[in-house]
Amino acid sequence: MEFKEICLLNDSFPPIIDGVANVVVNYAREIEASGHSVSVVTPQHPEADDSQWSFPVVRYPSLDLRENIGYMAGNPFSLNAQLQLSQRPISLLHSHCPVMSNIFARTLRNAMDVPLIMTYHTKFDIDINNAIRSKLLQTGAIKALVNSVSACDELWVVSRGAGENIRSLGYEGDYIVMENGVDMPKGRVPEAEVQEVVKDYDLPKKVPVFLFVGRLMWYKGLRIILDALAALKSQNLDFRMIFIGGGGDEQEVKAYTEQLKLGDKVFFIGPVRDRQKLAAWYCRADLFLFPSTFDTNGLVVREAAAFSLGSVLVGGSCAAENVTNGVDGLLIEENAASLAVCLARIMENADAMHNIGMHASDNLYISWHEAVQKAMERYEIVLDNYHSQKTHHRHAGFSEEFFTFSGDLLNTLAGAEEYRKELEDKLERYW
Repeated sequence: MEFKEICLLNDSFPPIIDGVANVVVNYAREIEASGHSVSVVTPQHPEADDSQWSFPVVRYPSLDLRENIGYMAGNPFSLNAQLQLSQRPISLLHSHCPVMSNIFARTLRNAMDVPLIMTYHTKFDIDINNAIRSKLLQTGAIKALVNSVSACDELWVVSRGAGENIRSLGYEGDYIVMENGVDMPKGRVPEAEVQEVVKDYDLPKKVPVFLFVGRLMWYKGLRIILDALAALKSQNLDFRMIFIGGGGDEQEVKAYTEQLKLGDKVFFIGPVRDRQKLAAWYCRADLFLFPSTFDTNGLVVREAAAFSLGSVLVGGSCAAENVTNGVDGLLIEENAASLAVCLARIMENADAMHNIGMHASDNLYISWHEAVQKAMERYEIVLDNYHSQKTHHRHAGFSEEFFTFSGDLLNTLAGAEEYRKELEDKLERYW
């Protein structure tokens, strides 16, 4: 069945920049480029300028939780936003966040009688446990998350590992793996541009350059990287390490780097928002280090592959899915000793690093055009199933306990400690 307009919903969208916001931007651009209508629904942000977009962006009221969890948390029961969207010819809702965006999407689905797909991008149990101290509230939030996901007409995940993660939290339904793409074209940045970007850093020729791109959070495997580099230095092996990005653990990571006496070999560049400059760093590096078991997709691994840069990954991690050890990537155990041994061996063979990067480009890269075309083909199947009654249309409504939990949880996340005990008491009675 042909669709008229796809409505994309997510809790983050520019000016907030993160991996999922980038996904929504690229979905919207590719859907529009294919000749279809698309709209984006997201919480209000005081610094937003939506005039830059060629598609409509509908924003609804939000609570500023940037100091607590880094986001504007939306109020998913905004009648004004629902009214705006109800007048649009929306055929299908596609949520990219199982929290407030998915709640908003469910209210729209009930009003408009259209199917709802949700893509599960992130291991939300880790985010929940980092944001909420109370074990009881963590349990309640995860149960609410699983219920929200289960209420959708179809669940997409960005990797098999992401699907198994949501299953481990209690989800019992089916899911489809729908991979994300890369918004950087294959190729190389001209050498003159590369040299201009890296000129302020001590990067001698023939000395291997390792690269990490992402949030500077310990759970990204950063301690594994630094401890492995310290081991290399103790063996008198020369190298350079570039960290690109920022994050909540940035100062601790830098302090630990100095503690290990790696300051002369490790450089922290900060966030690089200019994609051409980021591409230059990918081109300058010899190997991409990404020993993270947190990420469900590892999009940066595919970005690196666009520039024929191979990656070192933890075997069995989501980022390592479809990677063949020694062919288009290098797989290690999740510890510094394993990474150090891997790097010491590969540093002796520059040609091997180059060949792994070339195979990564051939085997791992997928463009956003290709990824979204596959998604749009699935949209048509979901619509056919929905309108032929293969999908059950009598969707469960929201209980009074659900409304109470959602509102009180927002207050708790906002730092209103007086709500915590009251919410825990309610959860004990409810669960």
